Amino acid sequence: MAVPASATPSDRDPHLVFGTDGRVSGADGCNRLTGPYTEKGDSISFGQVAGTQMACPKTEEIARRLRAALQGTGHWSLRDGRLEFFGATGKPLAVFERRSNTPSGSAAKLQGTTWQLVKFEGGDDRKLVPDDSAKYTIAFSAGGQLSARIDCNRGHGTWKASPDGQLELGPLALTRAKCPEGSLHDQIVRQWPFVVSFLIKDGHLFLSLKADGGIYEFAPIPSPR
Repeated sequence: MAVPASATPSDRDPHLVFGTDGRVSGADGCNRLTGPYTEKGDSISFGQVAGTQMACPKTEEIARRLRAALQGTGHWSLRDGRLEFFGATGKPLAVFERRSNTPSGSAAKLQGTTWQLVKFEGGDDRKLVPDDSAKYTIAFSAGGQLSARIDCNRGHGTWKASPDGQLELGPLALTRAKCPEGSLHDQIVRQWPFVVSFLIKDGHLFLSLKADGGIYEFAPIPSPR
């Protein structure tokens, strides 16, 4: 599908993000969602959609209607920049507006910045906080180069970003020290290739994993004077 909506970090408002791997993620107004979809031409169908299990009485009805719309959708259409889902009878079931990134989320704003890790929040609401943010840093340099510190190891790699917030991180060439128990090193290295998008919001950098796998939040490191 050509018009995925971009998700805001920790945003549980109803939204969908379509991956190129046949997976859709998002939220129903309370819980995060993920599941398969099949699209051919203007036909689309959604498989079993899984979600987190938070209780949100105020948005329960919205969540129920969104999930029902996904299960009942048979085809889609673009009208005036909006994505519309229709059922088998041609009845409209849901309408989505494409969410644009703000200027602060542009690739130009990413270049020349350095960040340190604040926390990781998984799609299952699991939260991990580093023992020392200064041990986990990323510096985005000109020419698509980056340097990183991941606890006890340092390395270099590449990055490529698009104006709409898509981000591709190339393989890291890292030193091979064994980090202490409790380190986030192994998780970050394992998930590094799965970063698919970024957003700069309220001065913080958010890196999102594919299929709603989680979000890494970073705070800026001021340039030395």
